[in-house]
Amino acid sequence: MKERESLGSRLGFILLSAGCAIGIGNVWRFPYMVGQNGGGLFVLFYVFCLIALGVPIMTMEYAIGRASRKSILSAYKTLEPKGSKWHIMGYFAIAGNYVLLMFYSIVSGWILRYFVLMVKGVFVGADAQAVSDIFAEMMGSPWILIKYMVITMIITVVVCSLGLENGVEKITKVMMIALLIIMVILGIRSLTLDGAREGVEFYLKPNVQNIKSVGLGKVLFGALNQSFFTLSLGIGSMEIFGSYIKKERSLAGEALLVAGLDTFVAIVAGLITIPACFSFGVAPDSGPSLIFLTLPNVFIALKGGRIWGSLFFLFMYFAALSTMIGVFENDVSFSIDLFGRKRKHAALFSGIIITLGSIPCALGFNVWRSFQPLKAGNCVMDLEDFFVSNLLLPIGSLVCCLFCTTRYGWGFDKYIEEVNSGVGLKISKNLSWYFKYVLPVIIAFLVVYGLITYFA
Repeated sequence: MKERESLGSRLGFILLSAGCAIGIGNVWRFPYMVGQNGGGLFVLFYVFCLIALGVPIMTMEYAIGRASRKSILSAYKTLEPKGSKWHIMGYFAIAGNYVLLMFYSIVSGWILRYFVLMVKGVFVGADAQAVSDIFAEMMGSPWILIKYMVITMIITVVVCSLGLENGVEKITKVMMIALLIIMVILGIRSLTLDGAREGVEFYLKPNVQNIKSVGLGKVLFGALNQSFFTLSLGIGSMEIFGSYIKKERSLAGEALLVAGLDTFVAIVAGLITIPACFSFGVAPDSGPSLIFLTLPNVFIALKGGRIWGSLFFLFMYFAALSTMIGVFENDVSFSIDLFGRKRKHAALFSGIIITLGSIPCALGFNVWRSFQPLKAGNCVMDLEDFFVSNLLLPIGSLVCCLFCTTRYGWGFDKYIEEVNSGVGLKISKNLSWYFKYVLPVIIAFLVVYGLITYFA
């Protein structure tokens, strides 16, 4: 039996895991979530929820991966008690990783196109209507959406084909370091804008009045939701990296490092966008349109805006591409583990499936726009996002939590033994009550409440 590939360094593991977690949810969703939920207190709630909920579930995925040395389906089969059916979740996890990239590749393509347009100077001298027309043209053209999706998929397939250490790890390291450098440069520039101080205060200074205007319940749920989904837990996206590492370090410390880096990127992304919004009189709660319809107008008005806009969308693309590569590595690993394919064949096979599967998402914005699943105004991407974000991620995390903490699954003692193996931060067995009872209840609440609010 061929020995499983391993990552070459601890830094590679940290940056690769963080790269998978760091994505559009950090640099696109987080800033407007802060804007919509009252600013500073939301950030505090988010960090607390990340530590209390996200990190424990992440250690569970890492532990399952490291103990089994396999991808999620094979891992459940290896660790589950004989005759049990925990591995059924593995099939849904595989589907989730494929479906996630079928719409994530499209959004990544949007960002790539905006980077190209910024570099070419298309936005120079454009007014607000022209910026809106550029976005409308992109969304109305299947050719544009598919072209940039295909470019993104080719990059992803090539990187993963080069090997775990020589391709995925090496390129992700360079990309993540470049991402962090660009972020710091953009953050400093944003903080030097006139009126930026007001934006920073809104963003980081807790204000009870802002919370009252939004509603404490909504803010708390928003923070809980964001902290949970930002780490892409529930479909084995983190489990796979656990399967590539050795037992030299305990897993709690590694999970905290990855979550910390993920949070750093999210907070700095807010420092880039929110002060700029305040400086140019733009509402920071503009929602998903903030990046594609609002910020281009900011760059147009900013001295040297073409350069700053190009850097911003390059940073955005690196964030999106790091997630593409991290999740795609899961798909490649499935093919290697289940069918014995060579890495290059597995990457090509998965790449073709995702590329073809992404076409309906692209058509959903134009040719198939009359198809509105689930509720009025939805499109194909909304259906796919609902399947992954509202069902598979939370339900998969609940299954993972129960698998690691109940005697009917792998069991809390085996989980704790694995997670505490190696030097570093340890998890006390005295916290078993929290892991066994509190965590599952919180996740179950997220599942039910999320579905109710979605359809309400």
